[in-house]
Amino acid sequence: MRLAERSRWAKSRRSGGYTDYNIRRVNEMIELKNVQAEHRNLLWNIHQKYLYEMTNYYDDEMDDLGNYHYGYFDAYFAEPERKAFFIYDGQALVGFAMIHPYSYISEKPDYVLAEFTIFPMYRKKHLATEAARMIFNRYRGCWEIKYNEKIPAPRNCGIQLPHSINRERLA
Repeated sequence: MRLAERSRWAKSRRSGGYTDYNIRRVNEMIELKNVQAEHRNLLWNIHQKYLYEMTNYYDDEMDDLGNYHYGYFDAYFAEPERKAFFIYDGQALVGFAMIHPYSYISEKPDYVLAEFTIFPMYRKKHLATEAARMIFNRYRGCWEIKYNEKIPAPRNCGIQLPHSINRERLA
């Protein structure tokens, strides 16, 4: 599987942590909003930009319409166990996240953080850390976190997960 060959994975058992879903900063608030069907096109558009950015790390090609293939996109609007979120900082849409319960490494997580990004102009402001904490608190359980080890941001974003995390590197 392409993802397992090129990615680093971590899984966790969350048993405690933050309780506030909205982490307040100076006069602003990070907010997760569930992506509703009427906002499918917005998610599609920003997801395509994210997939374009990922071509720096993967050899994915565009199709004849100029889009990048993502086989599970429609499933986020058909399967209730798949969830997509817009991440807002105040009124600004700053990123998105997509989660589901299907393991890429044959484990049995409650949730997998499959796609997660903060748009380039909003990076290095700790928004990823705040958004990730909100997601982990809203959906408690065993997590599998997928990321590509060639991308520095997941390693350097400063997300402090509980000490109960079992970090694994799978080749």
